[in-house]
Amino acid sequence: MDIIDPLGPLDPNFATQFKRDMRRPKCQLYLVSPLEVGGIFPDRLKRALDAGPVAAFQFRVKDVDQHAAALLAEPLRRICSDADVAFIVNDSIALAKRVGADGVHLGQGDGDPREARLELGPAGQIGVTCHGSRHLAMEAGDAGADYVAFGAFYPTQTKTTEHVADPVLLSWWSTVFEIPCVAIGGITPANAPPLVAAGADFLAVSHAVWGGDEAAAIQAFDAVLA
Repeated sequence: MDIIDPLGPLDPNFATQFKRDMRRPKCQLYLVSPLEVGGIFPDRLKRALDAGPVAAFQFRVKDVDQHAAALLAEPLRRICSDADVAFIVNDSIALAKRVGADGVHLGQGDGDPREARLELGPAGQIGVTCHGSRHLAMEAGDAGADYVAFGAFYPTQTKTTEHVADPVLLSWWSTVFEIPCVAIGGITPANAPPLVAAGADFLAVSHAVWGGDEAAAIQAFDAVLA
């Protein structure tokens, strides 16, 4: 299943003509947490952040009340702060504000970027899931989003894949807009290079890191992004 983009399909030849603007920073890593972030996970996060450069970490938990989520988030927020990594809360503007997060990532049903800006202030980093839709991404940009996320680009074990995006979308976005774009969905060190070449500003990864040795995975991504 996918959202029908009112703007229609992109010309696939767009990607063959794409050249990354060298004024844009190189593609960076955006870590997304597993759903289980208690127990030894803070130690795993610290190990991952010590292993190589990471730009941001998204705290993503489900079916946990806000008080419990805040208790889980706090040690992870401190680890990210010590490593100079942006701490982003998934879905909840209220939780992001409560824990002093650097920003919030909103799905299409999780709130308006304008509301998030009012709650988190001008420095808050606001991201919006836009699936494979140029229309949704432009709406997010107009609403004040700091980045847009496209995907899934590959089958993913983190969540059910409902929307599929083509890498040409990254090329188009990077050519037309200055707002950074994040590629998400089943990304591994092996399949990441086409997304980097297509113009992704960030690669959002989860299972590829937490499904095995997190330090080795970070180092493998660093080699690709270097």
